[in-house]
Amino acid sequence: MKIDSHHHLWAINDTDYVWMSDDHAAIRRDFLSPDLDTVLDESGIDGSVVVQARQLVAETDFLLAIADANPRVRAVVGWAPLCHDGGEPHLEMFAAHPKLAGVRHVVHDEPNDDFILRDDFNAGIGNLTKYGLRYDILIFWKHLPQTIRFVDRHPDQPFIVDHIAKPRITREGFDEEWAAGIRELARRPHVSCKFSGVLTEVRGDSWDLDLIRPYFDTVYEAFGPDRVMYGSDWPVCLLRSTHAEWTRIVHTLVDQLGDDERAAFWGGNAARIYGF
Repeated sequence: MKIDSHHHLWAINDTDYVWMSDDHAAIRRDFLSPDLDTVLDESGIDGSVVVQARQLVAETDFLLAIADANPRVRAVVGWAPLCHDGGEPHLEMFAAHPKLAGVRHVVHDEPNDDFILRDDFNAGIGNLTKYGLRYDILIFWKHLPQTIRFVDRHPDQPFIVDHIAKPRITREGFDEEWAAGIRELARRPHVSCKFSGVLTEVRGDSWDLDLIRPYFDTVYEAFGPDRVMYGSDWPVCLLRSTHAEWTRIVHTLVDQLGDDERAAFWGGNAARIYGF
């Protein structure tokens, strides 16, 4: 079983996707269930986890409806207003759906670098455990110190770090500050990590396997074989590669692993951590 643990779907409009700039022209179009099936077939992937791209309750409804209609979408990471009334009543309502596995907030776009430590936000996080929901952490490298304090406040809450916490990937040198932070974060056993969204963090016009490999090696060593999973970040990855190309690159990176470790990375960890 191979699972893409991180992708998006959207019906584009002019108001909801405010994070898209002129640099995102290649992905400013609809990406829906038939498009997903096509890329999963091309890459040899069996199923997937779809993740929110809008900070709207309607986004969660939209993704759950797609998951209901497409059995290859095994789980949904939606959005709920965690800063308002602890996320209620939306958390209770959404958690009743069998494919709602977790929620996410676009923390790295918040103007306050300490947003993740806000009391009202943490009140919402504190409600996730009783509903059996995970929380996907979307941050930049610079937010790792705050994120370590954040996850320590919730030792019983499962967390998944998206896009390896978005390091600064350059040919001028390895991001040692990110590496120190991600290793410290990985010491918390209730935190897992997606190897996804890496190419869009490359600073410069080109990338190759040698540039990417140290970031995979660092994450895999830090989190171990039971807490790292494959993700594509499609269609955002189209800014730097196709879904199939990224999947081939990741195959090369994990060829060094044993059979059990590869099976865990490609799907077993996602299924266990997201609970499907």
